Amino acid sequence: MINVTCAVIRNEDNEVLVVQRGEKTDHPFKWEFPGGKIGPGEGEEDCIIREIDEELSMNIVMSARLEPVSYDYGHKQVRLIPFICDTLDEMPVLSEHLAFRWVIPGDLASIDFCGADLLVVRQYLSAIDGRNDAELSVQEAADPQVEDTELRDMIFNMIGIKEVEWIVTSASENPGLFLKLLSYSYSADHKLAFRASCTLSKLFDRFPAMIKPHLSGIVEKLNQLENESTRRSFLRILSLSDLQELRPDHHGLLADHCFNALNSGFSAIAIKAYSMEILYKLAVIYPDLANELAVSVNMLKGEGSAGIEARGRIILKKLAEISSGPGSSQS
Repeated sequence: MINVTCAVIRNEDNEVLVVQRGEKTDHPFKWEFPGGKIGPGEGEEDCIIREIDEELSMNIVMSARLEPVSYDYGHKQVRLIPFICDTLDEMPVLSEHLAFRWVIPGDLASIDFCGADLLVVRQYLSAIDGRNDAELSVQEAADPQVEDTELRDMIFNMIGIKEVEWIVTSASENPGLFLKLLSYSYSADHKLAFRASCTLSKLFDRFPAMIKPHLSGIVEKLNQLENESTRRSFLRILSLSDLQELRPDHHGLLADHCFNALNSGFSAIAIKAYSMEILYKLAVIYPDLANELAVSVNMLKGEGSAGIEARGRIILKKLAEISSGPGSSQS
């Protein structure tokens, strides 16, 4: 049995990326989800990040994981481990495949997929269409009487879309569970912090009012976070929030953090993108920031990510509107 990872990569329009195999492969001209074999001693998550970088030169963010599927091709047996990922990059650079397509979920069933990938399609469509089919067993873990270690273990091992939705629903009804998720997001255990902060980001999408009172605390802790995944989740939340409700000193902390992230050569693409959006919102409040932000955005040109450059062009256009607005000073 060959262990292989694959990525169900979604763009901002919720379209899914599929790629076409070459003529001389063992499944010529079939379509598949990008990915590849797990190397000796390599973790599954490390494998998919490496494969997507090598095959497509894309930056991805892992959001969830589906159940592995097994398929017997006759000449080989494959265990395919699917990850659901998000990206800002719209234009993959193909190094092994013939073509790519962005497909709406409803059209995935009509694609001529390899056998194992077809099983992933069915599971993905079932996951996004049937999130409420099962009982919310996570409610038991939300009970105040349940040991903290049990809840930590549940979140640590949470891998699927349904499990994330269950936790989000339960946290919306149980302030104690919500506060534990927030606490776990600051954990030194990077995997636990990643799972918890990602869940908080999903919770924010549905119940933003729950996180609003905690935005100041998040801003104060940003510079202390060593876990890039947690920073990414928190910056996403802040980029979608009304920053005018923060105090001026928190505006300053947030601006410093985002400029440092934007100007660093080591920041992930998603962190740069969210930092740009946050800084734009701050520039609306403090127009003097607009020029500094424009300089930083222009310095990103040629970094190699089509997604971040496209986002930068949008920000520059909006900044120009600030500069030419009625309240701007013109010489």
